[in-house]
Amino acid sequence: MQPQLDRHLRFTLLSDMVLIRAFEDRISELSRERGRLPGMQITCHGQEAIAAGVVRAMIEQDVIVTNHRSHGHMLARGVDPKTLMAEIMGKRDGLNRGKSGTLHLADPGRNVLMTSTVVGAAPLLGMGAAFAQNYRQEQAATCVFFGDGAAAEGSVHEAMNMAAVWKLPVLFVCESNRWAGAQGHDEHCPIERVADRAPGYAMPGVVVDGNDVEAVYIAAHRLLEACRAGKGPAFLECLTYRMHGHGEMDVQHYVDKDELAAWDKRDPIELYIEVLQTEGLLDSRDAVEQQAVQTVDAAVAFADASPYPPPEEALEHIYVQPIGQEG
Repeated sequence: MQPQLDRHLRFTLLSDMVLIRAFEDRISELSRERGRLPGMQITCHGQEAIAAGVVRAMIEQDVIVTNHRSHGHMLARGVDPKTLMAEIMGKRDGLNRGKSGTLHLADPGRNVLMTSTVVGAAPLLGMGAAFAQNYRQEQAATCVFFGDGAAAEGSVHEAMNMAAVWKLPVLFVCESNRWAGAQGHDEHCPIERVADRAPGYAMPGVVVDGNDVEAVYIAAHRLLEACRAGKGPAFLECLTYRMHGHGEMDVQHYVDKDELAAWDKRDPIELYIEVLQTEGLLDSRDAVEQQAVQTVDAAVAFADASPYPPPEEALEHIYVQPIGQEG
């Protein structure tokens, strides 16, 4: 059944993408200021339509297991930009009290189970979450995000195989951005479309334009409904391009500049703004962009004002309860 994209939903998809871009732009800027952001910063520039489209197709009970390029998924899920920014800065008022940083984000209250930075591990973890949903007979599914590079890992194949054998409600979302670190797609994948592997695991494999947010939403919505209905797992490949380096320290000297420029002309936000303006649904982009910038400004101010956690907190929240404590 084709989902209805009313005006409110379409504006939400645009707002999500614009907020994600503004947030990632600020992360990119801050990463170049000495001492502002600890650790490696990995952004999702150019992949905003996948985060917005897939996550908005989910229901509240659905679970997310994501990878190292997770900021967009978190924001589209409704995670507070303030606590997200504070977490990335390693601050006490962060989403995970400054312990996860950018690479191990989680928000159980919004069913964002975890971020796994082990390449290819998210599908196995997501399969486990889907197994739990199936065992508890929940009307819910799990969305797992990974890249085309991770799809070459054996763990991904194991997860797909077992999910199919047990008919688990998991949607494997491959953000096919043409790069695995500094390796191009052809260097790590012998086929053009990763989704072509899906039929070998007795699951549907769907390929969409990952820069078309409505196409992503419609495909994800349909596949997730099937997962929740007990029809087993599905595979969604979203074709896109990684517009920034593997991390913000990566200057992409290995990327063909003409190829990068060609994909830049297919910016998902610009494409969607053009669609909405052509249909008379968007008069001006200024208000949406200004709101996003103000939200990110407030997030940075909140994070800057937050203290770093005291050293003794490093020993807290390691176990569900302290060792030796009963009851």
